[in-house]
Amino acid sequence: MNDFVAELARVQWSRRNLKSCDFSYAMRAGRLIVCEKTGSWAHALRQAMPGGGRMYETRSLPDCWDELARSPASFVMIEVTPTNVEPLLEMLARMRRHYPAARGVVVAGRELRSFQWLVREAGAIHFASSPRRLATVVQLAERHLAALPDEDLSLTERILDRLPWKSV
Repeated sequence: MNDFVAELARVQWSRRNLKSCDFSYAMRAGRLIVCEKTGSWAHALRQAMPGGGRMYETRSLPDCWDELARSPASFVMIEVTPTNVEPLLEMLARMRRHYPAARGVVVAGRELRSFQWLVREAGAIHFASSPRRLATVVQLAERHLAALPDEDLSLTERILDRLPWKSV
């Protein structure tokens, strides 16, 4: 019990003395990863996010998988094209098995709306077919990433962060 009290006092002291620092850059177990060929979906997502948001852009499914391996609880937005349908479906299924804490949404042009239920069945939690309608994607991403704990917090710090009151 004394060890817990000592750890609690240390954490409260460090919070008091470091509260003026901005820890918004702290690395999390998850990132916002956007996988597409052109960058237009990433631009539209950045416009829809309050404050612009930080995201990691990749141009191929293998690069996206590498980023996901670095941050296994990431939120991934992947563009489906006529040429990547099969590899995308395989990746979504593998993502569900290998990285169960990760979430994936799929975006596509209006001409590919017919793939919506196929990609949802493979594991996508949402499908968007217009860059102007990314508000739901932003909400899902923010909710997912906000629920992830900071990697550098101890168990005591995580518990303190979840308390309904703030420590002094």
